[in-house]
Amino acid sequence: MSVNGIHHVTAIAGDAQGNIDFYAGVLGLRLVKRTVNFDDPMTYHLYYGTEMGAPGTILTFFAWPNAYPGRAGSGQVNATAFSAPKGSLGWWQERFKSRRVTSDLPLKRFGEEVLPFQDNSGMQLELVAADDARPAWTGGGVPEEYAIRGMHGVTAHEEGYEMTAKLLTETLLFTQVGQEGNRFRYRAGDGYGMIDLLCTPDGPHARGGAGTVHHIAWRVPNDADQLAWRKTLVHAGMNVSPVLDRQYFHSIYFREPGGVLFEIATDEPGFATDEPKEKLGEALKLPPWLEGAREQIEAGLEPVTLPR
Repeated sequence: MSVNGIHHVTAIAGDAQGNIDFYAGVLGLRLVKRTVNFDDPMTYHLYYGTEMGAPGTILTFFAWPNAYPGRAGSGQVNATAFSAPKGSLGWWQERFKSRRVTSDLPLKRFGEEVLPFQDNSGMQLELVAADDARPAWTGGGVPEEYAIRGMHGVTAHEEGYEMTAKLLTETLLFTQVGQEGNRFRYRAGDGYGMIDLLCTPDGPHARGGAGTVHHIAWRVPNDADQLAWRKTLVHAGMNVSPVLDRQYFHSIYFREPGGVLFEIATDEPGFATDEPKEKLGEALKLPPWLEGAREQIEAGLEPVTLPR
């Protein structure tokens, strides 16, 4: 079995309030968890998705208010694509125009209609018109017939693509499903997990910062499968982290040959472990090992106004 598609994508934002206003306000996603970066607790970690933050619908952000802008380039995911219903992109164009969102004209890629746009930090995003049966979150002000269904895929720029392609197909068991010029498309198990490798040998190297992707996480059902994948990756020569407890899933990390940071994350236990479904995202949630510093952490975080 291959990994089961995308679990989440994590990126870097500037200010937290602007991030909330864009993803919960403009895109109509649900803020399903408001916590902190466990490795940098004075920084928000914000999670957006559909109603319960199902794996495959999640985009998360580390919000560093003084972060310098990043630079797109090789060794990084440079475009993150959402799935939206067919026939909806015209509605989104009008919404972006009325909200002063930077966007380009729609284009065709692998037979699908794609609408490129940018968030308030300059992060490159796309809406892909697709047949997608996943339920949408309808509490964010976007009508169901236009609402985002989840992640469609990502585009990673690579100086050379062959070694990454070998890892994807021979170790992670992705399937190559298309090629257009220097763009090579691979699909994980369930179809909700495309990754395009864009071979750009003459392009610049990426620089992390606001508006860039930090890592992409692939999903597995449980801890046992994750440990099996860790063993497989080590056997394939990858340097893999130990299992890390992220409260809402467990994670292992490694860099693919082109430099993009990959994670394998478990579907379990999910986001309803520390607050009820109807209250997701409303309170600042901290892991047990940080609760003793709550007062200090809350004082150091910028105040934010949550979506209604």
